[in-house]
Amino acid sequence: MISLLSISEYPLLNSLEAFIDDIFKNYTHLSKDEWLKETKAQLHSEMTSVEIIQTMIQVAVEKTSAEQPDWQYVAARMLANHLYHQAAQNRLYDPSKRYGSLYQLIHRLTEQGLYGSYLLASYTQEQIQELEDYIVPERDHLFTYIGLKVLSDRYLVRDFQEHIMELPQERMMIIAMHLAQKEKQRVGWAKQFYDVLSKLELTVATPTLTNAGKPLHQLSSCFIDTVDDSLWSIYNTNTSAAQVSKHGGGVGIYLGKVRSKGSKIRGHKGASGGVIPWIRNYNNTAVAVDQLGVRRGAFAIYLDVWHADILDFLYLKTNNGDDRLKAHDIFPGVCVPDLFMKKVKERAHWYLFDPYEVREVMGYSLEDSWGEEFERKYEECVAHPELEKTEIPALEIMKRIMVSAFETGTPFIFFRDTVNRANPNNHLGMIYSSNLCTEICQNMSATEFVSEELEDGVIVTKQKPGDFVVCNLSSVHLGRIEQLEDLERVISVQMRMLDNVIDLNIYPVRQAEQTNKKYRAVGLGTSGYHQYLAQHKIMWESEEHVEEADRLFEEIAYQSIQASMNLAKEKGAYPGFKGSEWETGAFFDKRGYTSERWQQLRTQVATYGLRNAWVMAIAPTGSTSLIAGSTAGIDPVFAKFFIEEKRGAIIPQTAPNLSSETTWYYKEAHQIDQYWSIRAAGKRQRHIDQSQSFNLYITPNTSAKEFLDLYVQAWENGLKTIYYVRNQSVDVEECVSCSS
Repeated sequence: MISLLSISEYPLLNSLEAFIDDIFKNYTHLSKDEWLKETKAQLHSEMTSVEIIQTMIQVAVEKTSAEQPDWQYVAARMLANHLYHQAAQNRLYDPSKRYGSLYQLIHRLTEQGLYGSYLLASYTQEQIQELEDYIVPERDHLFTYIGLKVLSDRYLVRDFQEHIMELPQERMMIIAMHLAQKEKQRVGWAKQFYDVLSKLELTVATPTLTNAGKPLHQLSSCFIDTVDDSLWSIYNTNTSAAQVSKHGGGVGIYLGKVRSKGSKIRGHKGASGGVIPWIRNYNNTAVAVDQLGVRRGAFAIYLDVWHADILDFLYLKTNNGDDRLKAHDIFPGVCVPDLFMKKVKERAHWYLFDPYEVREVMGYSLEDSWGEEFERKYEECVAHPELEKTEIPALEIMKRIMVSAFETGTPFIFFRDTVNRANPNNHLGMIYSSNLCTEICQNMSATEFVSEELEDGVIVTKQKPGDFVVCNLSSVHLGRIEQLEDLERVISVQMRMLDNVIDLNIYPVRQAEQTNKKYRAVGLGTSGYHQYLAQHKIMWESEEHVEEADRLFEEIAYQSIQASMNLAKEKGAYPGFKGSEWETGAFFDKRGYTSERWQQLRTQVATYGLRNAWVMAIAPTGSTSLIAGSTAGIDPVFAKFFIEEKRGAIIPQTAPNLSSETTWYYKEAHQIDQYWSIRAAGKRQRHIDQSQSFNLYITPNTSAKEFLDLYVQAWENGLKTIYYVRNQSVDVEECVSCSS
């Protein structure tokens, strides 16, 4: 073995044979001799030690297949060992220890400005030593190759020369330390946070994974703003969105209050250019202000289906039409009331209005109502002879939605009445739209301009902050949940971590901080859903799946609410709890939670309060599910086995825990009858106080009638939102901000 690889000097070579033997002890069903033979064939005398190691790893990676998926773990073990040696060299410690001094790492990176000084201020050297002793290097063995590679390439801290400094378990411990720093028993909680993170029982949001422990510790995923019908508000939102994007957050913008094209400005009819020019302006900001230099900014913009500019809005991303009316980097979303869906089913007409003229003529804002009140006011607007309106078949608008979705994957759909009927905090406001990934549903309102004054030679602008929504996300890894009892243990810790994000965050805009502390909203979600079904031998297209979705997410809801109640008992309820449906019990009544344990929890919530105004939201988990080795969010797998090319390297990947037993339960997304997905999503939605990033999967062979029926079925099954329409022939851009 040594003679094979001794063509280059490398510190690892002295222990390489024992190291390789140790790996293959756990994978006796894989051929070490075959791997050695293929590796030897690719080596030559001029290779550096690093090139030799990379070759060893790549040979193992390329042997990964649907029949032998464990090669990806062999490759991960080799990559981990390579990282250990790199870190030891860069930090000057003995590589045989794998992990060096945590205190020295924190001290060094703090001095370099790569860690925040608050870590050393919050923990003594003795406490950090205790936490170092608690680190379990063997938990690196849980990573697949792609998971460890994504973690090391994107998230482990490197110095300014791009030398690796952090190792995987240290990143997990730093996150745990950050989130525990204000706890009375901070070391004890840091250990508990570390355990669930390092065992990959949950994942945190990408900004938390990236920024915890650092000077600019912006930990939240997405932010949502509401734009008033004024130039100040339009540009104030643009400035706020730029600040959010700069700090790595995704942006959602509700634009439904802004007057339409041809509307009046200061009495001059036809002066307004409508919403499209402002959307193009936001598009330019998204491109210009990227997310921490890593990726382009990502903005979702929502408009009501009755807004007079809706037809132009639906062409924003399509390839046909006037390019001066395009915004290709924006993600459009349409707010749809029940009445519109009824009109589509009835093949009836729909009317479009200018929101400014509605306010001027009718004396109210149509967008400020929902449900029966909206329907009454909408019909008043239709009947009013002085109000200008455009009549169009509802089906025609739906067709344009479908054409855009078929071509681009968007618009996202926001079923506004369904959302607001289920809002447990409707005593404090209403929900106009969602975020970049359609899983967040929280009260919204616009920030208002108050005054601008000169005070002692300084211009002071005063604003009345609105409800500027913040998403704080984390996901339970369902693939690691063996029994429902595991959920109580994981979620009780997870909710504390999420709640601490609110107080240990840097906020890019002040109104976001105020809103976050007013509601203390969090979004506990899930990843590994299809993995969970496969491991429990549940077919996607089955009644058993629908029943399990109902049972599983009721349990998640129960544990999330109970954990938030326990936090309220310890730390106090969120400021707006009084008068909420949590306090009155209406939340429990609406969902039919009548069992004895639910009724006991209802009483406890009424007595002690709830720490968080909203508790659940099922986000997509693209990059974080790769790291955790789980299936993404609530999605089915795209393929059981596929090959990805990254930086010229071929990386085969398999569905998690793929085996002769689970393979039958991994039906691929575009082969699944979408009605089963919709039914399961409807069952889940009953238990989720916010929403879920739910994708529809279609093929070029999906007929228009079938496609339309999917939207109708989604609405009738009580879904709150639809995220992407994933056409087999169209690539869509994954949201990284909301990955949790």
